[in-house]
Amino acid sequence: MKNSRKVLSLVAVLALAGCGAVNGPAADKEPVQSDDKSPLAEYMGEGFMSSGGGGMMRAVRIGGGPQESSEEQLAKQRKVEDATVACMKAAGFEYVAVPPESQGKSKFDEAFKLPPDKFAEQYGYGISTIDWSKAGEADDNNPNTKIRKALSPTAQKAYDKALNGQFGQGNVAIAKDDAKSSTAKPDAGCRGKAAEEVYGKRDEKIADFKKFDSLFKDIEALRKRIEADQRVIDATAAWSDCLADAGHSGFKKPDDPREKISKKLDELTGASKGGPSQGGPAVVTGPPSFDKVDAAKLADLRKEEIELAKADQTCKKKFEEPFKKAQYELEKEFVEANKTQLEQYRDTVSER
Repeated sequence: MKNSRKVLSLVAVLALAGCGAVNGPAADKEPVQSDDKSPLAEYMGEGFMSSGGGGMMRAVRIGGGPQESSEEQLAKQRKVEDATVACMKAAGFEYVAVPPESQGKSKFDEAFKLPPDKFAEQYGYGISTIDWSKAGEADDNNPNTKIRKALSPTAQKAYDKALNGQFGQGNVAIAKDDAKSSTAKPDAGCRGKAAEEVYGKRDEKIADFKKFDSLFKDIEALRKRIEADQRVIDATAAWSDCLADAGHSGFKKPDDPREKISKKLDELTGASKGGPSQGGPAVVTGPPSFDKVDAAKLADLRKEEIELAKADQTCKKKFEEPFKKAQYELEKEFVEANKTQLEQYRDTVSER
């Protein structure tokens, strides 16, 4: 699929930009299931293909190896921080370089360390139960949080724009993928400028990864093969029947429950209106805040989400093992047939 390849290329590039962890929508983030890697993850990075089924392109973390940063990577991140300090000073603001070892922690990190069943009991899928607009809020130990809080509301907005450009504090911007917006370059603020200084320009990175378009196309075909495997089909049917028996009928694919909750939340927050697919702006900032959401409706949705997630977690026991067996078997064949190109991809990632 052409769009899938573009998305994969962009995600890979963004992951290499050195800007830290991306706090995307909750529908794109799940508790870590286990430490073992699939055959393909050894080359494409952990999280590239979800073991939940049907979520292969839903990677939260993409990288060419373990999540721990090497000393070389840490050194580059320190350079980004130093460049950000200089840029903010030129813009008239104070910014203190934060050691990379203390970065990348969300206020919800502890929640995502819970076992999947415990997470479901407390947070469901983490979609309506967690206000992701607050996820990027820095820890009180971060000196820049104190600097920002000391400013007036108007100055805070100016500070945020200088630091993050149109991204805003803790938000993510996604450029609309069409001819009109392809020439428009989003303002990424001092953080974006600093990352470009250290890691190179985004357009150059995309060009570097264009040579892997055929690989991404083959991986998309692999995803379809896994979904069409009879073991997966049978396991999916058993999972669907299990959910129906628990009072949650109508779900045909493992990602359907999460998508249902996500769509309902979008309706509550208004996120489903005015986006790029509806002719909206080329850049969408998110995730939306729950501050103006109807409290009673949000409470009802959270209750529905938790009950659905708990049942889903139980029923997935009928699905995950057969899916994983088919996934690993077909991935192993794929790796053996495409090892050279996969190694090239991994090397390209590790060089960034």
